[in-house]
This record gives sequence, C-alpha cells and structure tokens, in this order.
Amino acid sequence: MTTVLIADDQPMQRFGFRMLLESQDDMTVVGEASNGTEAIRLVDRHHPDVVLMDVRMPGLDGIEATRRVIATGARTRILIVTTFDLDEYAYDGLRAGASGFLVKDAEPEELLAGIRAVAAGDAVVAPSLTRRLLDAYIHHLPQATAKAEPPEEDPRLASLTDREREILTVIGKGWSNTEIAERLHLAESTVKTHVGRILSKTGTRDRVQAVILAYDTHLVTPA
Repeated sequence: MTTVLIADDQPMQRFGFRMLLESQDDMTVVGEASNGTEAIRLVDRHHPDVVLMDVRMPGLDGIEATRRVIATGARTRILIVTTFDLDEYAYDGLRAGASGFLVKDAEPEELLAGIRAVAAGDAVVAPSLTRRLLDAYIHHLPQATAKAEPPEEDPRLASLTDREREILTVIGKGWSNTEIAERLHLAESTVKTHVGRILSKTGTRDRVQAVILAYDTHLVTPA
C-alpha cells in the first residue's frame, strides 16, 4: 500500500486528489496540508511514501517545504504538482530534491502512474523533458555557478569510473537507458547496473537528480 500526503491550499483540489487516490486498491491518503509548514509536520507524523506538493501555497511554499523534508533524510519522496510544464518553480522543486513533477491538468492515469513510479524510486519526468526544463531555466542558477570554470575534480564524481562518468554525461543529455545501450553498444541490463552505481556513488536520489548533478558539475552545459 502506497501512502500519500496531499499538500495544496485549495480544498477542492485536495478533495479531487483524495477521491482519485482512494479509488485505488494500492493507495491510501494519510493526510492533507494546506501549506508547507503543515506538510512538513504531517510528513514527520505519518512518514508517507509520497507527497503531492503544490508549489504556490500561503506561508511556506512547496519548494521550501520540499527542501526541508529532503534535508531531514526522510524516505518520503516528493512529487511537485505545477500549473505549467515549464514553470520555473518546477525547476526549483527538482533542485530542492523532488523526484519529479506533473501538471495539474494531467490525466488521472498519469497522476496515478507518477505516484507509483515515485514510490518505487523512479523519476517521473521524462529525460527529454528534464533536459528541456533545465535548458530553459539554467539562468536561474547563480551567475557565478553558471559561468564558472569546471572544478578540477568535483568530489561527487571522484569515485566514478570512466564508463560511469560517460553514462552520467549522457543521462544529463537526456538519453534513456535504451538509447544509452544502443549508442554505447551495451546490454540494457548493464546500463541499469551502471545507473544504479552512479546514483549510489554520487548520493543522488533518482535520475532527475543525476541530470541536475551533470549540469552542476559541468559534465553537461546548456544547449
């Protein structure tokens, strides 16, 4: 059973999400929050598998709430829910540690699939969409970070093999596992093993965070 916390300042939106989720045999709603502060408190109380996190809420917004939940080391994963698929807040949410984002007008099946994927440890955002998002909002990085020369050796990359570094680079470029296997002449199972090791060695929670790492360490630069 996947436990879900709904964080949204609009009662009708929370009601709609609850009705949908509780119609599923494998999901249950453990609480509702109308702002970020309440969401953090309820995460601490219920330890849900997934939080559906709205961005624009009164008081503490969803981005800062996400950042604080992730900072606790909780196993809870955050799924940002935004109004637009290229909303700058979605980018900020991913950098704060969210495992992905969906738009509020997504089909019910998309939302349910997204929750299941996040609960299973996957990222919801398609690699190509992640690349488009990061390219569009790379200017939100601090100016010094965006223009700085690459460090001699970022500590997060130090333990990667040459092959793992190569695969992290193409993950950052938006390649799927299938594309990596085909273009680098590897078995897809081998690619999955490499990806798992990359996530473990770099401390990234999922593929979305790996893409952000590739940008942060200058393995990939904006198109």
